[in-house]
Amino acid sequence: MNQATQSTGKQRYTITYKWVIAALGVATLSFSSYWLPAPHLDVRFILLAAVMMLVSSRLSIQIPRVNTNVTLSDTFIFLVMLLYGGFAGILVAAVEGLFSGLRISKKPVTVLFNSGMMICSTFVTVAVVRLFFGPVSELKSLGLSSFIAAVATMALAQYFVNTGLSAIGLACKMGQGFWHTWQTHYLWTSITYLVGATVAAVSSNSVGRAGLTILLVGGPVIAVLYFTYNKYLDEIKVTAALAEQSERKRAEQAEKHVEELNCHIAEQRRISDELEQSKNHFRHAAFHDALTDLPNRALLAERLEIEIERVKQHENCQFAVLFLDLDRFKNVNDSLGHSIGNQLLIAIARRLESCIREDDIVARLGGDEFAILLAGIPNLEAATNMAERVQEKLHLPFNLSGHEVFTSASIGIALSALGYEHPENVLRDADTAMYRAKEQGKARYELFDEGMHSRAVYLLQMETDLRRALEREEFCVYYQPIVSLENGALAGFEALVRWQHPERGMISPAEFIGMAEEHGFILPLGQWVLERACRQLVQWQWQSPANRSLFMSVNLSAKQMSQTGLVNQIKAVLQDTNLDPGHLKLEITESAVMENAEMAVTVLKQLKALGVQLSVDDFGTGYSSLSYLHRFPLDTLKIDRSFVSRIGEADENGEIVRTIVTLAENMGMDVVAEGIETLGQLSELRRLNCRYGQGYLFARPLETTAATAWMTNTPHVLADLFSQREDFALPRPAMLQLRAV
Repeated sequence: MNQATQSTGKQRYTITYKWVIAALGVATLSFSSYWLPAPHLDVRFILLAAVMMLVSSRLSIQIPRVNTNVTLSDTFIFLVMLLYGGFAGILVAAVEGLFSGLRISKKPVTVLFNSGMMICSTFVTVAVVRLFFGPVSELKSLGLSSFIAAVATMALAQYFVNTGLSAIGLACKMGQGFWHTWQTHYLWTSITYLVGATVAAVSSNSVGRAGLTILLVGGPVIAVLYFTYNKYLDEIKVTAALAEQSERKRAEQAEKHVEELNCHIAEQRRISDELEQSKNHFRHAAFHDALTDLPNRALLAERLEIEIERVKQHENCQFAVLFLDLDRFKNVNDSLGHSIGNQLLIAIARRLESCIREDDIVARLGGDEFAILLAGIPNLEAATNMAERVQEKLHLPFNLSGHEVFTSASIGIALSALGYEHPENVLRDADTAMYRAKEQGKARYELFDEGMHSRAVYLLQMETDLRRALEREEFCVYYQPIVSLENGALAGFEALVRWQHPERGMISPAEFIGMAEEHGFILPLGQWVLERACRQLVQWQWQSPANRSLFMSVNLSAKQMSQTGLVNQIKAVLQDTNLDPGHLKLEITESAVMENAEMAVTVLKQLKALGVQLSVDDFGTGYSSLSYLHRFPLDTLKIDRSFVSRIGEADENGEIVRTIVTLAENMGMDVVAEGIETLGQLSELRRLNCRYGQGYLFARPLETTAATAWMTNTPHVLADLFSQREDFALPRPAMLQLRAV
């Protein structure tokens, strides 16, 4: 049932109820005229009725929150009943109901309902009082207590019937229950009836004794009481209005709070959904590489844990990890830029994915490092076949934004057969094998074995010890003499660093120079060697006038060549040691100067401007470009020991040395031959006009004290020997003596 239908039904019930009460009022009035004795009416009755109709019905009190009034007419009705009997009271109530009904509404049904309600309630009041106390007009003859009880009964009877009939009509109109309607809107009006009955009782005695004059005196009193009570009711109305307003505000606030709560709940749901989405996203982010969209190290580790457990449960199950590192990827970034480098990484990721099976996984570990997990392989051959397949795929060119790029990868393989317990150990060993592949020439694969692990542990310990060796003063400088091959005179020394390890003894430079270069230790170490060697040369030069022309050769690494401030550092060392720059010869490897030829030209020219001499070490072993060689301000070429050691074995080795010597002469440079160990090598080098030489034939690298002793004793022997004819042959005892030194 919709709201309009419900409203129509309520209105119909209300109108029906009003007509019933109106009809009941007419019937009650007719019955009262028959049942009750006729009153003796006089001027006072007419005056009371007139005052009641003109005044009392207009002095009404609005019941808060409903369209109902309480008037003072009940007081006059009670007074008429006490003075003239029950029928007179019913008659006056009927007239009062008509007048008050006309005042509040023009609808006939409302006017008649109001009059009928007053007739019925007054009739019931008269009947109740007559039942318990006798005729109403004779109540004044009762004792005081009986009279008070009768007046109270009269007031309560009038109150209950009047408000009851009114509450029924209001309940029908509002669609509420009778009890709720009555206690909400009429319960508190009982006081008006009690006060009205009391005033009527007092007034009835006064009117009986004083006559009409009591109206002149009682009128103002009644007015004061009325307005005082009206004021009280106004305050009640205000309080009720405030309470209603407060309740409305609370309701509005409650509704607002509910609305806000609903919004908050909706917002929380939205945030929860977004958080769930973010959680899932950060899990694509936590387990996948942002550039290539491949699984990352974390996801690979999770899969490795699963495979490790699977191998433990199934003896025939195996897995392998291929650790890939691109060869010369830095060259791509440096030459073509990082954008092309990123494109290359993405393209490699796609090619690697095309190599694997459904159960395998390709991961990017960072930079240019990738890994492939081969799950459930039958044997070692499956892993090596995959490595070869990857190499074949990567050998094909990549077309990146118009650039054709070639690359390769060094691959290390770790097999589950070694009994791994943790994923990081698998990756560690595969990484170790990959570095072994790089050491063996790149673009190849290597299988991990226990020997690699032992070497990795050894290198790690070496790295740790190397970090502390300089501050613990474990390094020392050895000096190998460089002699003139023309007459055997001492020309200078090459400073060579040695590491006196407290536990392992003397460690060869071949074992730690590369590591120092890789980890940057070569910078402070090279500076320390330079300062020590220069200071020692100055000390030797001042020991004897014959030593004034000696020079000191000191090696510069590729790291030092690219170091900012190298020229200023060397200049500071020369100033601190008071060494003439012309007696310092800096040796740079051929590969170091050719790695970045343009930069090398600039640095070498700055060094040459200091007055120092420059030498290319290990000449002929690298990838020299003669077009660049003439641009370098070099003073000396050093022939690598690999050529010197094979002189006489084949004609081609002699021709290579001859070519280097001839090239140096044409460019105005000196030549130093390394690794001279036999008289035959010495004789051939002298025949080729090589100016200087060094090697075990003359002396091994010597610590400072031994080098000082060698300078005092040996050069005289060499001078005597070199003064003989060109095809000399040293006697055996003399040769032994030289080697012993």
